[in-house]
Amino acid sequence: MSDSRIPTGSGPSLELHHVSKIYKQPRGELVVLKDVTLGISPGEMVALVGPSGSGKSTLLHIAGLLDRPTAGEVVLRGEVCSKLSDADRSRLRRRGLGFIYQYHHLMPEFSALENVIIPQMIAGVHKRVAKARARELLQALGLKDRESHRPSRLSGGEQQRVAIARAVSNGPFCLLADEPTGNLDQVTANTVFSALHSLVHVAGIAALVATHNMELAHRMDRIVVLHNGTLVEHDPAETPPSEI
Repeated sequence: MSDSRIPTGSGPSLELHHVSKIYKQPRGELVVLKDVTLGISPGEMVALVGPSGSGKSTLLHIAGLLDRPTAGEVVLRGEVCSKLSDADRSRLRRRGLGFIYQYHHLMPEFSALENVIIPQMIAGVHKRVAKARARELLQALGLKDRESHRPSRLSGGEQQRVAIARAVSNGPFCLLADEPTGNLDQVTANTVFSALHSLVHVAGIAALVATHNMELAHRMDRIVVLHNGTLVEHDPAETPPSEI
């Protein structure tokens, strides 16, 4: 599946440069992230692993411009985001970033097709174009026969595939996923991940995926480990941390 609205390029789609996040507390500072540096290229899928509470969600929120770092820079397709106004950050999130969470957060009163159409219309896409794009995505994700069903009539895996279609419906260049298969059984998780994996590589989207599932992590292009606030590349020849 191809889509001319999805940009590709030779440089990184997402860059984090020496990012730190520190929270002030009555008893002192809580350091969540320390000097994190990372780059992800178009079409590259990177697994973000680490113990619960290690700061994976915080890192995703900063990368997705939902939070600001205490220090360091987020650069999206060469654009330094600290210089952007709140309105421009919102614009970049809406047009350039896609988000997938552990829970699908679909709108229960709308069909699968409508759940994928609505974000596009909010972004200014004509309904006819949005509907065609939604149908294309749902078909690519194996949901052609389920597009008229509301979320309550879909399985957990089907709901999450709708959420994936929604996340990429506006042609993002970067996708941020927080435990996208964490609420699914292993068989369903494999199905959902395979759909996501294919979509990311075919569309040329840079993807950062937080997961506890090391089997899925090893199917991605790279693994980075967040531990004690520090991000390091995982050497495939080494045993990964036991608690992830």
